[in-house]
Amino acid sequence: MSWPLRGLWRRIARPSLVRRLLLAQLVLLTLLWTMFTGYITYETGNDQAAMHEDNLYRTVLAVADNLAGQPDRQRETLALLDAATTAGYGMGDPILAVSMLVSQGGREVFRSPKAPEGARHAEVLNKVVMMASGERRWRARTMRAPGTGTLVTVMMPAGGWFVFVTLNSRGFYLLPLVLSLPVLLLPAWLSIRLALRPWSKVAREVAGRGPHNLAALGYSDRHQELSDMVDSINTLMRSVAESQARERSFIADAAHELRTPLAAMRVNVEALLGQAEEGRDKQLLTGIVSSVRRATRLVSQLLTLMRSDATAGEAVERVALDALLQDRLAVLSALAAARGVELELAAEPDVAVQGQRESMISLVDNLVENAIKYGPAGGVVRVGLRRLDAAGTGANAIANANANANATALLTVEDQGPGIAPALRQRVFDRFFRDPAQTQSGSGLGLAIAQAAAVRHGGRIGLLDGEGGGLLVQVALPLARLV
Repeated sequence: MSWPLRGLWRRIARPSLVRRLLLAQLVLLTLLWTMFTGYITYETGNDQAAMHEDNLYRTVLAVADNLAGQPDRQRETLALLDAATTAGYGMGDPILAVSMLVSQGGREVFRSPKAPEGARHAEVLNKVVMMASGERRWRARTMRAPGTGTLVTVMMPAGGWFVFVTLNSRGFYLLPLVLSLPVLLLPAWLSIRLALRPWSKVAREVAGRGPHNLAALGYSDRHQELSDMVDSINTLMRSVAESQARERSFIADAAHELRTPLAAMRVNVEALLGQAEEGRDKQLLTGIVSSVRRATRLVSQLLTLMRSDATAGEAVERVALDALLQDRLAVLSALAAARGVELELAAEPDVAVQGQRESMISLVDNLVENAIKYGPAGGVVRVGLRRLDAAGTGANAIANANANANATALLTVEDQGPGIAPALRQRVFDRFFRDPAQTQSGSGLGLAIAQAAAVRHGGRIGLLDGEGGGLLVQVALPLARLV
């Protein structure tokens, strides 16, 4: 099966409430109409409609009596009358045929060609009776003409066969169902789609939510089923929001309480380190200082992450990214110098975004610190900033995918380290996840903080291969509008 046909089949085979309701409507309609048709069929068949057509009996008796003196014309006329009145029965099968028998003056004057062998007049007049000959069984009704004594008997097969005979003769009852089902498909589909419009509105609102938007759904509806569902979703969102708030509060409080003892421990250990002599004691104290620094950095990043989650509603301002980059690289130059890393900045002037300054500082610091940390000693970290037009000229897919911007600021940070495998480039944005192949120590929070800041400002962040084989981080942010 080709790919287009396979995709079409998957779409058709995919469960759908619209299709389920549509099928339910059609099945219900078919069931009701079938029950109606079955009832009519049973009644007409059970009553032996052909045998209860009194007009048919009177007509046959009149023809037989009026043409009694002309046997040839009588037989010919009765044959035509038999063919006309029983043409709608039997489906061409002699076993299912409806037939007639006419006698006059004790002599048989006409017998239908399809009449069962051994057919005879019933002894009881004007009543349907069962008759049999060999394995054949049939129902018969006999009527006598007043005055002349002419007899006419109409016969049809007994048992379940009469249902088939009636269906063949009364099949027009099924015609409305056969004709209406295809025509009803479109109106039924449209009615279901219109009925599900409130449901679709709720689905669109939920689909448009970001992962951190746990506010109650704004859509309200008077329909009971939908109202119950929206209330359940809002209750769930409130529970999740309260749980997240408690979690953030706990982490922030714990991290804040840890800062003081960690700082005191570091001061005391560094004091002991200054007095220790060369040897095992100094080596152990140096390790303790290093561990305390890592713990302090983890606590600081936890606080930063909690603040970034809690400051979504803070006021925004115009942040000049070119000036911000210069300030932060100056602050981080000491860290770079300690590892012999050179920082290079190529920034276009007057590139600004509308956002929260502290959040942008966290984004820049984490990206540049990661590049310094995971790049080789004595390497180069290149930081770039440029303005892109609405079409993203000169940018790759990450900048082009920034749907919020008429014009975009593209921030890049490139190192010369080992990079990140393509298969892990989405997972490294998860909190506390680290590349298993990475030998440098870390908390696994830096990229999570950077991504949270980018998303909060309506931007996107992506990881690519650097020109020198390292990691290239690109952040696309919507530019602030000109005042």
